[in-house]
Parts: sequence; structure tokens; C-alpha cells
Amino acid sequence: MKYSKMLGMIQQVLSKDDGRIDFALTAKMAKRIELWSRMYEGRAPWLSETVQDAELSPAIASETARLITLELQSEITGSARAEYLANPYNTLLGSLRRYVEYGCAKGGLIIKPYVSSRGIEIQYVQADCFFPIDFDASGNITRCVFLDQFRKGDKIYSRLEVHLLENGYAKISNRAFLATNDYTLGSEISIAMVDRWSELAPTAILPSDRQLFGYFKVPLANADDSDSPLGVSTYSRAIGLTSEADRRNSQINWEYSAKEAAIHANSSLLKRNQETQKPELPKGKERLYREVDYNTGPTDKPFFETFSPDIRDVSLYNGFNNLLRRIEFNCCLAYGTLSDPQNIDKTATEIKASKQRSYTYVSDCQMALQKALEDAVYAMDYYCSLYHLALTGTYELSFKWDDSIIIDAEQEREQDRKDVAMGVMKLEEYRAKWYGETLEEAAKNLPEPALTEE
Repeated sequence: MKYSKMLGMIQQVLSKDDGRIDFALTAKMAKRIELWSRMYEGRAPWLSETVQDAELSPAIASETARLITLELQSEITGSARAEYLANPYNTLLGSLRRYVEYGCAKGGLIIKPYVSSRGIEIQYVQADCFFPIDFDASGNITRCVFLDQFRKGDKIYSRLEVHLLENGYAKISNRAFLATNDYTLGSEISIAMVDRWSELAPTAILPSDRQLFGYFKVPLANADDSDSPLGVSTYSRAIGLTSEADRRNSQINWEYSAKEAAIHANSSLLKRNQETQKPELPKGKERLYREVDYNTGPTDKPFFETFSPDIRDVSLYNGFNNLLRRIEFNCCLAYGTLSDPQNIDKTATEIKASKQRSYTYVSDCQMALQKALEDAVYAMDYYCSLYHLALTGTYELSFKWDDSIIIDAEQEREQDRKDVAMGVMKLEEYRAKWYGETLEEAAKNLPEPALTEE
């Protein structure tokens, strides 16, 4: 079911009970999230038989997620409680890049811990499966709805999990609905009537000043709806350019297909199958020969004619490559990420500015992701206490983000070697920096100077 259509159904259900509710998620933003999802999944509305997908949207989301999580080091330490939390947290980190990619593509991602018979587990909810309703002044979600839906025969079961943060309490309610078509949520039924949801409590009110989940949103200004507090796709500012790039790439593909070398042969020269009356062409050469009727006769046209026109690939490719550069700029990616770095004349200043732009954007995304992870770990710790899963204790959550997107380690190390040779950097300073030692340890570990014969 379409995301925008489901939003309207949820608005009807909640407004019926609580009066009119002003959703922070507008119909305009819902349609944008649908569009970003379609682009990511290769179903953009401009694609057709003549316009193929160049698969730029998933490439942009994937590369952005890779840069965000590149060599991320994070751990929970401090107590027996921390050791217990470390297991589900390490599991979370193991699949983080894949889900961050979904968040980059669709504008946001919910990291929602929950408790099962196996302990604490993590649910990842993509932007087209949750519905934010209210935000506070700091941009934190105070009310939202999660949708869980499945089919069984001709029946559609839907569960709305509503999270409300109000007056120091987190209220979680579950409501189930049964429908026989896609046009409505149907009639409300008891949550206990559905086997897979029967163990869920209809309502839980928990003392907490934070929501029991983490929300990662792409930290770009919302140019689609400046009043909306929701995150936007990392390629939200390159939709038109992506559409044009798909068309340009399709033109390149057509150029190669349309001008494929062939031999036009007069139909009178080709042997025919007696049953089908179709030409019998040499095996494996079916694409090479094309049957042609020359009505003007062999005096005006030869019996064989080679078809092998020049391909305009250079001019078309240059146009496509320039589009890729504009997409890189709009998506805060360094030049050469999508475009051909060999075909771009760039000064050292341009290269540095390009990398700096990407680094700044990725750093903002990393801080947004760190906040989401901190909130998720808070929820994990909260459930530990609520369900007595581990001994009471404190925990410390640490993060170390990689900065190699802007710093070339090999170049930096080579420069340090030159500084040592010039005498402006001490050997122990070089060793401490590149071998992970303290200055005292580095001084002790320096090789003894070689003895010279007198």
C-alpha cells in the first residue's frame, strides 16, 4: 500500500479518537518519501522502455552510508550491565551500514530495541514504515506511529504501535485492525486475537523523559518542505538531475545498440526455411545479417551492404559525466565518486574543497547517527532495568569516527618522514604518532644508533 495512502488512513483512525491531530508528516512529505523509495528501488516514475535506470540513487545512498560508517569504532564498557548490553549492541553495529543506507535513501531510520524470549533485539524501521506525528522544539519525536502489516488469505491484518512522550512518561499502545481490501484499515479487533501479536500489551505507560528508540535523520535542510522537521534523502536535491542522467545514459546505450555493426543482405540471396519461410542464417551470426528488400534492383543497390556508422560515444559520455559531477555536488559527494576522475582537470584547491565538502557533510551525518545510537542504547538499558535482564550498573558508550575521507594517511606519513629528515620533527614524535605509543615508550623503542669504526 502507498505510504501517503496509509498516512491518510492512520490520520482518520487517530482523529476519530483524539479529535483533529495536526501531523508533522504532511501529505507533501509523504509523497516525497514515496518518490525517494521508488528511486532507490529502481521504480522512478520517469523510467520506461526507452529510459533505463542508471542506478545512481542506490549508488549515492550506498556510498554515503559507507563513508559515514567507515571504520567506526564504538563500544559499551563500565560494568556487568555494560557487558550484557554489549552483545546486542555489537549485533546492531554488525548490520549498521546496510540500514544506514536505507536511512540515507529515504531520509530517516528508526532503531528500536525490544525484548523477546532471546533477550534484547533490534528492529530497524525505514522511513516509509513509520509515521511521525509530533516533534519538540529540539527536533525530537514526541509522538509517532509504527505500522506492522501482513496478509493471511484474503484478510489483511494491521497493527498500529503508537509511541507518545508526554509529562515524563513514554506511553506505548498497540491497536489491531482487520480488513479485506487495500482501501481501508478495516475494523478494529483485539490485539489478543492475532497469534503473532497476542503477547503484546494493549497499553504500557513507562516513566521516561526520552523515547525508547533512536531516530537517525539525514542532516540536510528540507528544501522540499521547509516547515517539516523530517529528514530528507541524501539525493533529494538531485532528483531532476538524476532523471536527466537516466535519459542521457539510455541515449548512450541506444547509440551502441542502434549502430551495432551489421550486413544488410538482399532477401533474394538468403536461403529460406521451407516451413517457416524465414531466412536461415549462419549459426551464431543471426545478429550480424539483416534481411533487406531492394525494390530498385541490384543496379542501384548492392546485394550486400555493410552497416557500421560512427558512434558518438565521446560527446554523449562527456555530457553524462558532466551531469554526474552536478549530482555529486548536490549530494555533497567528492568529485570522482560517481563521475570519471580521469576526465576532470582539477587543481589541488578544487580537490581539497571537494573533499572538504564531503567531509563536512559526512561528519554531520555521523553526529546524527551517534545521537540515534545513544538513544537506542538508552532504550536497551531501560528495558534491562524494566525486565531485570542484567545486574544494575552504569555504562559508558564511546565512539571513534574515521577521518580518512579528508586525510590521506600515506601522504601524511610521507610528509612526516620528510619533516624528520629536515629535523623539524623528532623520531620519537614520529614513532608515537604512527605506532600508537606514548612519547616515553617511543623514545625507549628507538633503535640504537649504529656504531661507526674509527
